[in-house]
Amino acid sequence: MLEIPSPPPLAAGRLRLLEPAGCAPHELLQQLIDGSYLKPFIEDCGPLRYLHFDLDNVQSVMRLDDPYALCLAYTRKMMAFLLFNSAPRRILQLGLGGGSLAKFCYKHLPDATLTVVEIDRDVLALRDEFQVPADDERFRVVEGNGAEYISQAGPRDDVVIVDACDRDGLSPTLLASELYSNLRRRLTLNGVLVVNICGDEDEVESHMARMRGVFGQQRLVTLPAREDGNLIVLGFRREPQVWDGVELDAHSRRLQERFGLAFPRFARQMQYGLRGQ
Repeated sequence: MLEIPSPPPLAAGRLRLLEPAGCAPHELLQQLIDGSYLKPFIEDCGPLRYLHFDLDNVQSVMRLDDPYALCLAYTRKMMAFLLFNSAPRRILQLGLGGGSLAKFCYKHLPDATLTVVEIDRDVLALRDEFQVPADDERFRVVEGNGAEYISQAGPRDDVVIVDACDRDGLSPTLLASELYSNLRRRLTLNGVLVVNICGDEDEVESHMARMRGVFGQQRLVTLPAREDGNLIVLGFRREPQVWDGVELDAHSRRLQERFGLAFPRFARQMQYGLRGQ
């Protein structure tokens, strides 16, 4: 792996690229600056390690002193599925990235089996750099197209996490026409789908319309992650549980104590049924 100084607009740090040591650094720097460099790369800056697909955007962040922590707001809010199922037994995740969500689930949900599908073998090549656990009896990472993976017959999952983005927003693999139908079919009766939607307004609305068409408006919950410019959407095969205020507050505080995430705030920000959409 080749190491070079971070160029602007990044903070002073070091970049680590999937290139042999003999490559010309100045040529790679120019490719990074003009956007023609197509592999994911690492930025180390102080206590943080970043995964980039380009200089302008961060895909994932890891604390070197706490590699299982969720550094980005949208990843913390994707864990809002625990409000509806705090003890899933089977989790499927489409998109590995820097492994933040997979690592958090692996650490905090020891009774769950977790399968992660990642299409980019260069992302997979950085797995150890982000301290993603080795495959074992309850955790495995599969190289493949997530949309194709869920179109095949397989066991149903309690939770399906979709966090598959590239440098332009949502991965083109998520444009498959039957994607959301297959995702819904993959869920257990009380299962939860969690999707990180990013990109421009038209792209976001396109995915929202497709989800409404498959799940129905009353079986969707949205949770904005304005800090990162993302929208988290939860989909259910059955209408999600709705608590009264006191019960929800107590439930979310128990989860906050157990997992260390701001579930009371997540609960306040959730919007049931996509009212106003």
